[in-house]
Amino acid sequence: MANPAPPHPALALLKRETRLCEGAVPLGLDGGEIRPDSWQLDGERFLFRSATGLGYLYVRGEGIIAQRPPGWDPDEDSLIRNGSVYAAVACINGLYPIHASAVAWQGRVHAFTGPSGAGKSTLTAELTRRGLPLFCDDTLLLDLTRPEAPLCLPGHKRLKLWPDALALTGASPTGKIAQRFDKFYAEPAGGSIKDVLPLASLTFLEEGEHARIEPLHGAEKLLRLQDDHYTTDLFLAASQPDRAGRFAQLAALARGLSLSRFIRPRDTARFAVDAGVAERHVKQHPTVQPDSEPGP
Repeated sequence: MANPAPPHPALALLKRETRLCEGAVPLGLDGGEIRPDSWQLDGERFLFRSATGLGYLYVRGEGIIAQRPPGWDPDEDSLIRNGSVYAAVACINGLYPIHASAVAWQGRVHAFTGPSGAGKSTLTAELTRRGLPLFCDDTLLLDLTRPEAPLCLPGHKRLKLWPDALALTGASPTGKIAQRFDKFYAEPAGGSIKDVLPLASLTFLEEGEHARIEPLHGAEKLLRLQDDHYTTDLFLAASQPDRAGRFAQLAALARGLSLSRFIRPRDTARFAVDAGVAERHVKQHPTVQPDSEPGP
């Protein structure tokens, strides 16, 4: 029997860098004080403070310090550590987050992105019900050692759905994500994948009258990859690329990726039919998707 492939080094790095201890954290990294539910990144340090008094300080090479007030909510603690703090640790250590939820099919990852509320998690939950295992929810973490062939690190966050999405997809809730949020964790009906896999496609969710998926090409791919989500802000704050470096990175990523837009009406009566469009897009996706040099 052949020996199994060694684990991707980034997984061991993230496990090491997210080791946790308790202690006091500062109000700010520059002698000032940051607002509640906000973050600050300074070189190889990251600070997050919540409105409920939870605080987290990450220093590269030293792990995470958590400050927890009396009566703290363990679910909110987990939500923050696996969200903003984890994304910051990844960015400071050279990994690239995309605001997306994703499924796996035949050894490759297919991701869906869009602004908050676009329906990424709901669509992904429905696709898992159709037999496509969950890869990640909300944040897709990429290793861009080879930007033209990005690798996806398996999701560390659980599927999270609002009550209407639970009803729409038939997903079973397993508990609230935190006391102050009316959102629930849910088990993916099709299971989940924990392997490092290549990214095959990234699809942008948009609203429109008729459900259809259209490929993106050239300069439009570059423009669509410039997300304004907080995870992108974290990456830019951590890496501080110059304009030319950022363009080169996005151009390499655009060349190596199949990008599409999924236009569909936000009509619950059509949800199952429109989800079938996404399912076919994933299952019939070609193995190789050549593309020309993106540019004006």
